[in-house]
Amino acid sequence: MPHPCSARPRFALVLSTLLLSGLAGATRYPLTVTDDLGRSVTLPREPRRIVAMLPSHTETLVAIGAGDKLVAVDRFSNYPKPVVDRLPKVGSGFSPNIEAIVALKPDLVLANESTDSRLTEKLAAAGLTVYGGTAQTYNEVFEKINVLGKLTNREAGATRLITSMRADLNTLQRSVLKLPQVSTYYEVDPSPYSVGPASFIGVLLQKAGGQTIVPARLGDFPKIDPELIVKADPQTMVGLTLEDARKRPGWAGLQAVKSGQVYKPTDEERDALSRPGPRLAVALRALIRMLHPGALK
Repeated sequence: MPHPCSARPRFALVLSTLLLSGLAGATRYPLTVTDDLGRSVTLPREPRRIVAMLPSHTETLVAIGAGDKLVAVDRFSNYPKPVVDRLPKVGSGFSPNIEAIVALKPDLVLANESTDSRLTEKLAAAGLTVYGGTAQTYNEVFEKINVLGKLTNREAGATRLITSMRADLNTLQRSVLKLPQVSTYYEVDPSPYSVGPASFIGVLLQKAGGQTIVPARLGDFPKIDPELIVKADPQTMVGLTLEDARKRPGWAGLQAVKSGQVYKPTDEERDALSRPGPRLAVALRALIRMLHPGALK
């Protein structure tokens, strides 16, 4: 039987390897990245005070272990509740409280890339370091988690989150692999805006055993002609109530309406479905429940 002390050199080797791999994975500063607006964003050192102006950024920072760096969030950030309830709210993308943000002296602000809101431009003009970018497609969700991990020196946390998310998503997808695809109209809002197949919601629909009725040529989150919905005659509708669907011109005879396969997500499900972040598995589970109710046991 080996002497207990003989295990010490091996343990020391394993420990040193782990420590070195951790150091190798640490972000090196100064760090320069390019955001979704094509801007070069440079961080001279690890950020300690971060303002997140999108719920998906807020949720991602918390999930990768950088939640303690948050000093404020946007007014729509409501999860995880124990974290966001203690933080000041500083407006939204289209109505930011610039003075309040500047007064917090953040060394990084996470914003969107929308040219409509001009949020990144406004914050940069105030002298702040701003990263403008959000995920639009499914793969970009994981790419953005990686970026936020790098920006905040939480790359290990980002890797763990991505691994966990992919495992959960794969498990859920397996429950519907042998089931027929259900044609689906997904309503983002009544304008009507919907989702294309390459958007993160469109991919989640496919993984849930469905297929958006919106053709790829229209983009990720297009405003569509209501006539397209009537012509497509979807089997399922998500994002509105059956009562609302029955009131729409020409919709009473659609198969989804006649069969009652029209689903309004709960508030929690709606948030998970609309945010390209850590809760993709919650969103996928909700879609499977709507499209293939018997698939999940």
